[in-house]
Amino acid sequence: MAYELKVPQTGESITEVQVGEWLKAEGEAVETDEPVVVLETDKATVELPAPEAGVLEKIVKAEGEFAKVDETLAIIGNAVAGKGKKPGKTAKKKVAESVAEPAVAGQENTGQENMGQKNMGREKRVMPAAKRAMAQAGLGPDDVKGTGPGGRVLKEDVQKAAADAKGKSREQTTRPPVQAPPDPLGREEEVVPMSMIRRSIADRLVSAQHNAALLTTFNEIDMGAVMALRKKRQDAFVKKHGIKLGFMSFFVKAAVDALKMFPAVNGSIRDRDFVFHDYYDIGVAIGGGKGLVVPVLRDADRMSFGAIEKAIADFAERARANRLDLDELRGGTFTISNGGVYGSLLSTPIVNPPQSGVLGLHGIKDRPMAVDGQVVIRPMMYVALTYDHRIVDGREAVSFLRRVKEAVEDPAMMLLEV
Repeated sequence: MAYELKVPQTGESITEVQVGEWLKAEGEAVETDEPVVVLETDKATVELPAPEAGVLEKIVKAEGEFAKVDETLAIIGNAVAGKGKKPGKTAKKKVAESVAEPAVAGQENTGQENMGQKNMGREKRVMPAAKRAMAQAGLGPDDVKGTGPGGRVLKEDVQKAAADAKGKSREQTTRPPVQAPPDPLGREEEVVPMSMIRRSIADRLVSAQHNAALLTTFNEIDMGAVMALRKKRQDAFVKKHGIKLGFMSFFVKAAVDALKMFPAVNGSIRDRDFVFHDYYDIGVAIGGGKGLVVPVLRDADRMSFGAIEKAIADFAERARANRLDLDELRGGTFTISNGGVYGSLLSTPIVNPPQSGVLGLHGIKDRPMAVDGQVVIRPMMYVALTYDHRIVDGREAVSFLRRVKEAVEDPAMMLLEV
Protein backbone atom coordinates (compact mmCIF):
# COMPACT_ATOMS: atom_id res chain seq x y z
CA MET A 1 0.00 0.00 0.00
CA ALA A 2 1.07 3.56 -0.65
CA TYR A 3 1.83 5.86 2.26
CA GLU A 4 2.26 9.59 2.71
CA LEU A 5 5.65 11.12 3.46
CA LYS A 6 4.84 13.92 5.89
CA VAL A 7 6.66 16.81 7.55
CA PRO A 8 7.92 15.55 10.92
CA GLN A 9 8.15 17.54 14.14
CA THR A 10 11.73 18.85 13.90
CA GLY A 11 11.71 21.07 16.98
CA GLU A 12 9.46 22.40 19.72
CA SER A 13 9.11 25.87 18.18
CA ILE A 14 9.11 24.80 14.51
CA THR A 15 5.70 24.68 12.85
CA GLU A 16 6.65 25.23 9.22
CA VAL A 17 9.45 24.14 6.88
CA GLN A 18 10.53 25.01 3.37
CA VAL A 19 11.05 22.20 0.88
CA GLY A 20 14.61 22.14 -0.39
CA GLU A 21 16.14 19.76 -2.89
CA TRP A 22 14.35 16.55 -3.79
CA LEU A 23 16.99 13.82 -3.66
CA LYS A 24 14.72 11.42 -5.55
CA ALA A 25 12.63 11.96 -8.67
CA GLU A 26 9.13 10.67 -9.31
CA GLY A 27 9.32 7.02 -10.34
CA GLU A 28 12.58 6.32 -8.52
CA ALA A 29 12.90 3.65 -5.87
CA VAL A 30 13.78 4.52 -2.29
CA GLU A 31 15.11 2.26 0.42
CA THR A 32 14.24 2.29 4.10
CA ASP A 33 15.92 5.21 5.89
CA GLU A 34 17.25 6.59 2.59
CA PRO A 35 17.07 10.44 2.42
CA VAL A 36 14.34 11.56 0.04
CA VAL A 37 14.08 15.32 0.43
CA VAL A 38 15.90 18.18 2.16
CA LEU A 39 13.83 20.34 4.52
CA GLU A 40 14.87 23.80 5.63
CA THR A 41 13.76 25.11 9.00
CA ASP A 42 14.40 28.52 10.51
CA LYS A 43 17.42 27.05 12.31
CA ALA A 44 19.01 24.40 10.11
CA THR A 45 18.64 22.08 7.14
CA VAL A 46 17.70 18.43 7.65
CA GLU A 47 17.25 15.40 5.40
CA LEU A 48 13.98 13.49 5.62
CA PRO A 49 14.41 9.71 5.15
CA ALA A 50 11.80 7.26 3.90
CA PRO A 51 10.38 5.18 6.78
CA GLU A 52 9.79 2.25 4.37
CA ALA A 53 11.14 1.11 1.03
CA GLY A 54 9.08 1.83 -2.06
CA VAL A 55 8.71 4.03 -5.14
CA LEU A 56 8.33 7.81 -5.09
CA GLU A 57 5.02 8.01 -6.94
CA LYS A 58 4.13 11.67 -6.57
CA ILE A 59 5.79 14.80 -5.24
CA VAL A 60 3.10 16.91 -3.57
CA LYS A 61 5.26 19.84 -2.44
CA ALA A 62 7.73 21.20 -4.97
CA GLU A 63 11.11 22.71 -4.17
CA GLY A 64 10.76 26.15 -2.60
CA GLU A 65 7.22 25.59 -1.31
CA PHE A 66 6.33 25.83 2.38
CA ALA A 67 4.68 23.07 4.38
CA LYS A 68 3.43 22.79 7.92
CA VAL A 69 4.18 19.99 10.36
CA ASP A 70 2.26 16.80 9.47
CA GLU A 71 1.50 18.08 5.97
CA THR A 72 2.02 15.63 3.10
CA LEU A 73 5.17 16.07 1.01
CA ALA A 74 4.97 13.03 -1.28
CA ILE A 75 3.26 9.71 -1.93
CA ILE A 76 5.41 6.58 -1.76
CA GLY A 77 4.13 3.21 -2.98
CA ASN A 78 5.52 -0.32 -2.87
CA ALA A 79 8.47 -1.19 -5.11
CA VAL A 80 7.82 -3.55 -8.02
CA ALA A 81 11.13 -5.33 -8.54
CA GLY A 82 11.86 -5.96 -4.89
CA LYS A 83 12.29 -3.50 -2.05
CA GLY A 84 14.88 -0.83 -2.60
CA LYS A 85 15.53 -1.80 -6.23
CA LYS A 86 15.16 0.80 -8.90
CA PRO A 87 12.20 0.04 -11.17
CA GLY A 88 12.71 -0.29 -14.90
CA LYS A 89 11.21 1.91 -17.60
CA THR A 90 7.99 -0.09 -17.69
CA ALA A 91 7.50 0.29 -13.95
CA LYS A 92 8.23 4.01 -14.17
CA LYS A 93 5.65 4.35 -16.93
CA LYS A 94 3.03 2.63 -14.79
CA VAL A 95 3.82 4.95 -11.91
CA ALA A 96 3.48 7.97 -14.15
CA GLU A 97 0.16 6.70 -15.51
CA SER A 98 -1.17 5.98 -12.04
CA VAL A 99 -0.24 9.49 -10.92
CA ALA A 100 -1.49 11.27 -14.03
CA GLU A 101 -4.76 9.30 -14.33
CA PRO A 102 -6.05 8.37 -10.86
CA ALA A 103 -8.98 5.98 -10.59
CA VAL A 104 -12.41 7.57 -10.54
CA ALA A 105 -14.26 7.40 -7.23
CA GLY A 106 -16.59 4.41 -7.15
CA GLN A 107 -14.69 2.49 -9.87
CA GLU A 108 -12.85 -0.59 -8.59
CA ASN A 109 -9.65 -1.97 -10.07
CA THR A 110 -10.07 -5.20 -11.99
CA GLY A 111 -7.52 -7.26 -10.11
CA GLN A 112 -4.52 -5.22 -11.26
CA GLU A 113 -2.39 -4.11 -8.32
CA ASN A 114 -0.78 -1.26 -10.29
CA MET A 115 2.47 -0.77 -8.37
CA GLY A 116 1.09 -1.85 -4.99
CA GLN A 117 -1.97 0.38 -5.18
CA LYS A 118 -4.57 -2.35 -5.07
CA ASN A 119 -8.08 -1.07 -4.33
CA MET A 120 -6.81 2.50 -3.99
CA GLY A 121 -9.58 3.63 -6.33
CA ARG A 122 -12.49 2.36 -4.25
CA GLU A 123 -15.04 4.85 -2.98
CA LYS A 124 -14.34 6.26 0.44
CA ARG A 125 -16.58 5.13 3.31
CA VAL A 126 -18.18 8.31 4.65
CA MET A 127 -20.09 8.13 7.91
CA PRO A 128 -23.58 9.77 7.99
CA ALA A 129 -22.55 12.55 10.38
CA ALA A 130 -19.53 13.26 8.18
CA LYS A 131 -21.75 13.50 5.08
CA ARG A 132 -23.91 16.16 6.72
CA ALA A 133 -20.81 18.06 7.85
CA MET A 134 -19.34 17.92 4.34
CA ALA A 135 -22.54 19.30 2.85
CA GLN A 136 -22.54 22.19 5.31
CA ALA A 137 -18.86 22.95 4.66
CA GLY A 138 -19.12 22.58 0.89
CA LEU A 139 -16.49 19.82 0.79
CA GLY A 140 -16.33 16.66 -1.28
CA PRO A 141 -14.90 13.21 -0.41
CA ASP A 142 -11.62 14.06 -2.13
CA ASP A 143 -11.18 17.09 0.13
CA VAL A 144 -11.18 15.06 3.34
CA LYS A 145 -8.72 12.46 4.57
CA GLY A 146 -10.36 9.68 6.53
CA THR A 147 -8.75 8.60 9.77
CA GLY A 148 -11.36 6.09 10.92
CA PRO A 149 -11.09 2.29 10.67
CA GLY A 150 -10.40 1.25 7.08
CA GLY A 151 -9.99 4.87 6.03
CA ARG A 152 -13.56 5.84 6.95
CA VAL A 153 -14.27 9.57 6.92
CA LEU A 154 -15.45 10.78 10.32
CA LYS A 155 -17.13 14.01 11.33
CA GLU A 156 -13.91 15.11 13.05
CA ASP A 157 -12.01 14.64 9.77
CA VAL A 158 -14.44 16.97 8.00
CA GLN A 159 -14.15 19.60 10.73
CA LYS A 160 -10.34 19.50 10.49
CA ALA A 161 -10.41 19.74 6.68
CA ALA A 162 -12.84 22.68 6.86
CA ALA A 163 -10.63 24.48 9.39
CA ASP A 164 -7.54 23.92 7.23
CA ALA A 165 -9.34 25.20 4.14
CA LYS A 166 -10.55 28.25 6.04
CA GLY A 167 -7.03 28.96 7.29
CA LYS A 168 -5.57 28.72 3.78
CA SER A 169 -8.30 30.98 2.43
CA ARG A 170 -7.62 33.55 5.17
CA GLU A 171 -3.89 33.44 4.46
CA GLN A 172 -4.48 33.97 0.76
CA THR A 173 -6.82 36.86 1.52
CA THR A 174 -4.55 38.60 4.02
CA ARG A 175 -1.32 37.97 2.11
CA PRO A 176 -2.00 38.62 -1.58
CA PRO A 177 0.90 38.08 -3.95
CA VAL A 178 2.94 41.19 -4.54
CA GLN A 179 2.76 42.25 -8.16
CA ALA A 180 5.51 44.62 -9.21
CA PRO A 181 4.49 47.28 -11.74
CA PRO A 182 5.89 46.68 -15.22
CA ASP A 183 9.23 48.34 -15.84
CA PRO A 184 8.84 51.11 -18.46
CA LEU A 185 12.16 50.05 -20.04
CA GLY A 186 11.11 46.43 -20.35
CA ARG A 187 13.62 45.13 -17.81
CA GLU A 188 12.89 41.96 -15.84
CA GLU A 189 12.90 41.06 -12.17
CA GLU A 190 13.31 37.72 -10.42
CA VAL A 191 11.19 37.06 -7.33
CA VAL A 192 12.72 34.39 -5.08
CA PRO A 193 11.00 33.17 -1.86
CA MET A 194 12.95 34.03 1.28
CA SER A 195 14.43 30.88 2.82
CA MET A 196 13.41 29.78 6.32
CA ILE A 197 16.87 30.55 7.70
CA ARG A 198 16.91 34.00 6.09
CA ARG A 199 13.41 34.69 7.46
CA SER A 200 14.59 33.69 10.93
CA ILE A 201 17.66 35.90 10.65
CA ALA A 202 15.54 38.84 9.56
CA ASP A 203 13.00 38.34 12.37
CA ARG A 204 15.69 38.05 15.05
CA LEU A 205 17.60 41.11 13.84
CA VAL A 206 14.46 43.23 13.76
CA SER A 207 13.47 41.88 17.19
CA ALA A 208 16.86 42.83 18.58
CA GLN A 209 16.60 46.35 17.21
CA HIS A 210 13.08 46.83 18.57
CA ASN A 211 13.33 45.12 21.95
CA ALA A 212 16.86 45.90 23.15
CA ALA A 213 18.69 49.13 23.93
CA LEU A 214 21.69 48.52 21.68
CA LEU A 215 24.89 50.51 21.85
CA THR A 216 28.33 49.84 20.31
CA THR A 217 31.77 50.65 21.65
CA PHE A 218 35.05 50.29 19.72
CA ASN A 219 38.72 49.64 20.32
CA GLU A 220 41.75 48.52 18.33
CA ILE A 221 44.13 45.63 18.89
CA ASP A 222 47.76 45.22 17.92
CA MET A 223 47.84 41.69 16.46
CA GLY A 224 51.66 41.52 16.34
CA ALA A 225 52.09 39.27 19.38
CA VAL A 226 49.51 36.72 18.23
CA MET A 227 50.87 36.70 14.69
CA ALA A 228 54.43 36.12 15.97
CA LEU A 229 53.23 33.31 18.26
CA ARG A 230 51.35 31.61 15.43
CA LYS A 231 54.37 31.79 13.16
CA LYS A 232 56.68 30.36 15.82
CA ARG A 233 54.41 27.53 17.00
CA GLN A 234 52.35 26.74 13.88
CA ASP A 235 54.25 23.61 12.82
CA ALA A 236 54.19 22.12 16.30
CA PHE A 237 50.49 22.95 16.67
CA VAL A 238 49.60 21.30 13.36
CA LYS A 239 51.68 18.23 14.22
CA LYS A 240 49.87 17.77 17.52
CA HIS A 241 46.31 18.76 16.64
CA GLY A 242 46.15 18.17 12.89
CA ILE A 243 44.80 21.66 12.21
CA LYS A 244 46.24 25.14 11.81
CA LEU A 245 46.22 27.64 14.65
CA GLY A 246 43.95 30.52 13.68
CA PHE A 247 42.98 33.81 15.29
CA MET A 248 39.50 32.78 16.45
CA SER A 249 40.72 30.54 19.27
CA PHE A 250 42.63 33.48 20.78
CA PHE A 251 39.51 35.65 20.71
CA VAL A 252 37.33 32.90 22.17
CA LYS A 253 39.78 32.50 25.04
CA ALA A 254 40.08 36.28 25.47
CA ALA A 255 36.29 36.69 25.44
CA VAL A 256 35.83 34.01 28.10
CA ASP A 257 38.52 35.68 30.19
CA ALA A 258 36.72 39.03 29.94
CA LEU A 259 33.27 37.50 30.53
CA LYS A 260 34.47 36.10 33.84
CA MET A 261 35.43 39.59 34.91
CA PHE A 262 32.22 41.24 33.60
CA PRO A 263 29.41 38.66 33.97
CA ALA A 264 26.67 41.06 32.82
CA VAL A 265 28.00 40.78 29.26
CA ASN A 266 27.46 37.02 29.55
CA GLY A 267 23.91 37.49 30.85
CA SER A 268 20.46 38.15 29.45
CA ILE A 269 17.07 39.58 30.35
CA ARG A 270 14.14 37.24 30.99
CA ASP A 271 10.90 39.15 31.45
CA ARG A 272 11.72 41.57 34.28
CA ASP A 273 14.69 39.62 35.61
CA PHE A 274 18.43 39.64 34.95
CA VAL A 275 19.88 36.17 34.22
CA PHE A 276 23.58 35.61 34.90
CA HIS A 277 25.08 32.39 33.53
CA ASP A 278 27.84 30.51 35.32
CA TYR A 279 28.85 28.82 32.05
CA TYR A 280 30.29 30.14 28.80
CA ASP A 281 28.62 28.94 25.61
CA ILE A 282 30.19 31.00 22.86
CA GLY A 283 28.40 31.29 19.52
CA VAL A 284 30.61 31.68 16.45
CA ALA A 285 28.96 33.32 13.44
CA ILE A 286 29.65 31.38 10.23
CA GLY A 287 28.47 32.06 6.71
CA GLY A 288 26.62 28.92 5.61
CA GLY A 289 25.11 27.76 2.36
CA LYS A 290 21.73 29.36 3.13
CA GLY A 291 22.83 32.30 5.26
CA LEU A 292 24.53 33.18 8.51
CA VAL A 293 24.40 30.53 11.23
CA VAL A 294 25.74 30.67 14.78
CA PRO A 295 26.79 27.24 16.09
CA VAL A 296 27.72 27.20 19.77
CA LEU A 297 30.93 26.12 21.50
CA ARG A 298 29.57 24.57 24.71
CA ASP A 299 31.60 25.25 27.85
CA ALA A 300 34.22 27.13 25.85
CA ASP A 301 36.12 27.89 29.06
CA ARG A 302 37.01 24.19 29.31
CA MET A 303 38.18 23.86 25.70
CA SER A 304 41.80 23.95 24.59
CA PHE A 305 43.05 26.01 21.65
CA GLY A 306 43.19 22.85 19.56
CA ALA A 307 39.66 21.79 20.49
CA ILE A 308 38.31 25.24 19.60
CA GLU A 309 40.02 25.31 16.20
CA LYS A 310 38.78 21.79 15.37
CA ALA A 311 35.22 22.58 16.42
CA ILE A 312 35.10 25.79 14.38
CA ALA A 313 36.53 24.07 11.29
CA ASP A 314 33.94 21.30 11.64
CA PHE A 315 31.13 23.84 12.05
CA ALA A 316 32.27 25.74 8.95
CA GLU A 317 32.44 22.61 6.79
CA ARG A 318 29.00 21.38 7.81
CA ALA A 319 27.49 24.88 7.60
CA ARG A 320 28.50 25.10 3.94
CA ALA A 321 26.80 21.75 3.34
CA ASN A 322 23.75 22.72 5.48
CA ARG A 323 24.38 19.77 7.78
CA LEU A 324 24.42 21.40 11.21
CA ASP A 325 22.22 19.86 13.90
CA LEU A 326 19.54 21.98 15.54
CA ASP A 327 20.99 21.42 19.00
CA GLU A 328 24.28 22.94 17.85
CA LEU A 329 22.50 26.21 17.02
CA ARG A 330 20.46 26.55 20.21
CA GLY A 331 21.40 28.62 23.22
CA GLY A 332 24.64 30.51 23.53
CA THR A 333 25.49 33.19 26.10
CA PHE A 334 27.74 35.38 23.93
CA THR A 335 28.57 35.62 20.22
CA ILE A 336 31.69 36.40 18.19
CA SER A 337 31.33 37.50 14.56
CA ASN A 338 34.36 37.85 12.30
CA GLY A 339 33.57 40.15 9.38
CA GLY A 340 37.27 40.48 8.70
CA VAL A 341 37.27 37.26 6.68
CA TYR A 342 35.14 39.12 4.11
CA GLY A 343 37.28 42.26 4.18
CA SER A 344 35.29 44.34 6.65
CA LEU A 345 37.29 47.14 8.28
CA LEU A 346 34.66 48.31 10.79
CA SER A 347 31.05 47.45 11.63
CA THR A 348 28.40 47.55 14.36
CA PRO A 349 27.25 43.93 14.90
CA ILE A 350 23.76 43.20 16.25
CA VAL A 351 23.26 41.05 19.33
CA ASN A 352 21.71 37.61 19.02
CA PRO A 353 18.65 37.68 21.34
CA PRO A 354 18.35 36.98 24.23
CA GLN A 355 22.11 37.51 24.62
CA SER A 356 23.37 40.87 25.81
CA GLY A 357 26.58 41.17 23.83
CA VAL A 358 28.34 40.37 20.54
CA LEU A 359 32.00 40.90 19.69
CA GLY A 360 32.75 41.98 16.14
CA LEU A 361 36.17 41.26 14.62
CA HIS A 362 37.50 42.93 11.48
CA GLY A 363 40.32 42.90 8.98
CA ILE A 364 43.97 43.22 10.04
CA LYS A 365 45.62 46.23 8.38
CA ASP A 366 49.14 47.62 8.66
CA ARG A 367 48.84 51.13 10.06
CA PRO A 368 51.30 53.72 11.42
CA MET A 369 51.11 53.72 15.21
CA ALA A 370 52.89 55.71 17.92
CA VAL A 371 54.93 53.24 20.02
CA ASP A 372 57.33 54.51 22.70
CA GLY A 373 57.40 57.94 21.10
CA GLN A 374 58.13 56.64 17.60
CA VAL A 375 55.94 56.01 14.58
CA VAL A 376 56.01 52.35 13.58
CA ILE A 377 53.93 50.15 11.28
CA ARG A 378 51.83 47.65 13.23
CA PRO A 379 49.19 45.05 12.18
CA MET A 380 46.03 46.51 13.71
CA MET A 381 42.45 45.25 14.01
CA TYR A 382 39.41 47.27 14.95
CA VAL A 383 37.06 45.42 17.32
CA ALA A 384 33.51 46.33 18.28
CA LEU A 385 31.25 45.31 21.15
CA THR A 386 27.53 45.79 20.70
CA TYR A 387 25.69 45.36 23.98
CA ASP A 388 22.23 45.63 25.51
CA HIS A 389 22.36 48.78 27.62
CA ARG A 390 19.46 47.52 29.73
CA ILE A 391 21.76 45.03 31.49
CA VAL A 392 25.28 46.20 30.60
CA ASP A 393 26.52 49.64 31.65
CA GLY A 394 28.87 51.65 29.47
CA ARG A 395 31.70 51.26 31.98
CA GLU A 396 31.37 47.47 31.91
CA ALA A 397 31.24 47.39 28.10
CA VAL A 398 34.32 49.56 27.66
CA SER A 399 36.22 47.65 30.34
CA PHE A 400 35.23 44.31 28.79
CA LEU A 401 36.56 45.34 25.38
CA ARG A 402 39.75 46.71 26.91
CA ARG A 403 40.29 43.38 28.68
CA VAL A 404 39.91 41.53 25.37
CA LYS A 405 42.48 43.89 23.85
CA GLU A 406 44.95 43.29 26.69
CA ALA A 407 44.56 39.50 26.54
CA VAL A 408 45.10 39.30 22.78
CA GLU A 409 48.05 41.71 22.81
CA ASP A 410 49.65 39.68 25.61
CA PRO A 411 48.41 36.04 25.25
CA ALA A 412 50.40 34.93 28.31
CA MET A 413 47.82 36.76 30.47
CA MET A 414 45.20 34.13 29.55
CA LEU A 415 47.52 31.24 30.40
CA LEU A 416 48.60 32.75 33.72
CA GLU A 417 45.05 34.04 34.50
CA VAL A 418 46.33 37.43 35.60
